Amino acid sequence: MKRFFVTIILVIAASSLALGQCSDADKRKLEAFDRAWGEAGRRGDQAFLQTVYADDYMNITPAGNLTKAQAIENTVRTAERAKANPQNADGIAHDYYVINCTPNTATITHRNVITAKVDGKEQKFLTRSVHFLEKRGGEWRVISDAGGGPLNEGARLLYMEMEWADAAKRRDMAWMERHYADDYRWTGPDGTFNDRRTDIDETKNVTFDSMELSDMQVTVNGDTGVVTGVNTLKGKYKNQDISGKYRFTDTFVKQNGEWKILASQSTRVMPQQAATK
Repeated sequence: MKRFFVTIILVIAASSLALGQCSDADKRKLEAFDRAWGEAGRRGDQAFLQTVYADDYMNITPAGNLTKAQAIENTVRTAERAKANPQNADGIAHDYYVINCTPNTATITHRNVITAKVDGKEQKFLTRSVHFLEKRGGEWRVISDAGGGPLNEGARLLYMEMEWADAAKRRDMAWMERHYADDYRWTGPDGTFNDRRTDIDETKNVTFDSMELSDMQVTVNGDTGVVTGVNTLKGKYKNQDISGKYRFTDTFVKQNGEWKILASQSTRVMPQQAATK
């Protein structure tokens, strides 16, 4: 059985691309820019796309360098095909943005969820894109981008962890029904043990105000994956405050081509006591 390892912090290896700190308002503007770019691409809006790419835009692909004019031409052609055959057009959504920026440079990373028909059946594909931008004349322009290829198994599991956290905050029991293995087990920080049905039913008793995943690392060995990380949360179980930092270990198994959560274990990280003389 082929064995491989993937280690990624915060899902994206963004640390190597980090360009500095920027405000939340800056990040929201950059995300809005990216989403408007995507909508323009779906419309085939050539005039808008002219304002997105820098004149010296260049993307190096296996087929060769892609210029601004070629990128726009390819996008418009794809949009026209979709308009001509809407029943066969791919659907695409962007989520889980990671944005780093300085006053004049930015890196935008996000996941792409692509829904397409293959042999008459709807299938979902996951990819990741990375865009590099510079501010030119006071406006953001894309100077290069990368990605678009399928996510490897390790990245899929890390994104699945983020989906799970979002589902927990929404109390989305249906998500858990779809993604928990039949023999799923959960072991809590106090030794509490839940089977699949009990754990899903307990979702209605937990309220999360916030949840932040960090220090995530993943190992994939064939059809088994293990993700470790830290979950810093604010929330309540019934009337009990459960806010704090927890280190978790989640085990996944691939069944019929899809990853399922087999087991989860959580340990509370106790705050360090100040040193005494």
